[in-house]
Amino acid sequence: MKIAVEGCSHGALDAIYQHLRDLEARYNYVVDVLLMCGDFQAIRNHRDMQCMAVPQKYRQLGDFHKYYTGERTAPVLTIVIGGNHEASNYMSELYHGGWLAPNIYFLGHAGCIQVNGIRIAGASGIFKSNDFSLGFHERLPYDHGSMRSIYHIREFNVRRLSLLSSPDIFLSHDWPQCIERHGDTQGLLRRKPFFRQDVQTGNLGSPPLMGLLRTLKPKWWFSAHLHVRFQATVQHEQSGTRSDSPFATSPPQNPDEIAIADDDFDAVELQNPPIEVPRLQTASHNPDEITLEEEEEEVIQSPPVAHRPQPSVTNFLALDKCLPKREFMEVIDVPTPSDEYTMPGQRCMPKLTFDPEWLAISRAFHPFFSTRRRQADYPDEATARAKVAEEMEWVKSNVHNNEANSSDAPLPGIRSILDCQTFVQSAPGPGSEGAQKNQQPPWYTNPQTTAFCDMLDIQNMIDFSSDNRA
Repeated sequence: MKIAVEGCSHGALDAIYQHLRDLEARYNYVVDVLLMCGDFQAIRNHRDMQCMAVPQKYRQLGDFHKYYTGERTAPVLTIVIGGNHEASNYMSELYHGGWLAPNIYFLGHAGCIQVNGIRIAGASGIFKSNDFSLGFHERLPYDHGSMRSIYHIREFNVRRLSLLSSPDIFLSHDWPQCIERHGDTQGLLRRKPFFRQDVQTGNLGSPPLMGLLRTLKPKWWFSAHLHVRFQATVQHEQSGTRSDSPFATSPPQNPDEIAIADDDFDAVELQNPPIEVPRLQTASHNPDEITLEEEEEEVIQSPPVAHRPQPSVTNFLALDKCLPKREFMEVIDVPTPSDEYTMPGQRCMPKLTFDPEWLAISRAFHPFFSTRRRQADYPDEATARAKVAEEMEWVKSNVHNNEANSSDAPLPGIRSILDCQTFVQSAPGPGSEGAQKNQQPPWYTNPQTTAFCDMLDIQNMIDFSSDNRA
C-alpha cells in the first residue's frame, strides 16, 4: 500500500492535494492514504478561527471549509492528528476521533485505527509539563490560557497509548525527545542552527513521546512541528529493558514559525553521539506559504510502561510545512497483511476499521477520564493490563459490523468505522456568522462522538452543552 505522509499543513489543503496529484502523475503510482502530522487547521467558519492559538494576523480561514461544506472532496483517504495551531473546539468535539469532513478522518486526541489491516496510532498536540497531569478541563469560551492548554498532551492519553501492542505507524506533532541523536545531528544543525542549545542540553522534543517510541517500537514514526525534514533510525534493545529516561525540554527558537510566548522550559544536560543514516527517497517541493513560529513544551516524567520483546528498528521521519521548495511530503510503501486490498494502478477506498485493542483500552480507561482539572489516580500497569484483557473479551463479543449495513461476515471485535461514524456538519460553514463573526462559537455535541460512546457502552463525557457559556 502506498502511503503519503505530510508535515504541517496550516490549512493549505488545496496545495497539498495538488502536490499529491503531481507526484502521482510524475511517478506513475497511486497513493492509497495520506497521513498528516498536525497543525491541520480544520476551520469550518470564522468563529472557529477565534479558537485557534495564533496571533491575529495569522488567523486565516484556509482551505478546509471547502472540504467541510462539500464544495470540494478530499481525493484520497486522509488521516490527521492535531498540533498546536488548531481550531481546538472542533477537535474537542471529536475527542475520540471522527470524520472532520468526508474522506478526512481525525484520530482523536489519541487513537489507533486500522487501514487495510495496517495499525496506525497517533497522539495530538504538544507537550507542556504544567498541563501533563491535568484532566481535560477546558471549556468554551476559551481564555488566553485554556486556548493553549487544550492542545497540550495529557498523561491520560500517554498511558492509554502505552498499553497498545506495537502499531505499524505512529503519528505525532512533537518530535520524541533526543530523536536527533539517532540521525544526522550536525546536518540538522547546519539547517537549523538555532536548535543547537536545545540539542546540547537534551531539550529538543517530548519526553513522553520518546517513552512511547521505546515502548511501542513502531516500524515508522512520523512527526512535524519543527518545520524541517529530518530522518533517524532508532535501534531497539533486544532485552526489553528501558534505556530512556525523562528529561526537561525547551523549544528551539525557530524564526520560521508563529511565536506564541506562553510556554517556558527547563533544561537538563545530556550527551550522546549522533548516528549517520542514509537518506530516504523524498517527494518534496510545493507552493503556498504561511510562516509560523513554533512552540514546544517542558518535560515531565512519562508514566511507567513496559517493553514488548520485539527486536526491531523504528524509522523516524519529520517533515516540513507546505511551502514552495520545502520537503513536506514523502511517499512510502507499506506491505499489507493481505493482497486482497491491493489493486495496482487504481485508487480504491481503503478498508478503515476500529482497532479492537484500542477499543478495549478506551473502555478500560474510561473510568479515569477526567473533565475537570484534577485527574484521579491511575491503576498500576499490571492492573491496567488485566482490565484491558477483560475489556478485550467484551469488545470481541459486542463490537462487529451491523449485518444489515455490511456485506462482510461479522468478525469479533472488528467494525468498519463508516458502519459506526458518518460525517455530520455539526456547525455551519462560513458566511452565516453575522455579527458574531469575531466571537467564539457555542459548543456543538458531535453525533459521531455519541455513536462511538454508544458502540462501547460508555458515557459520553464530551457533551459540554449544559455548561457551555457562549
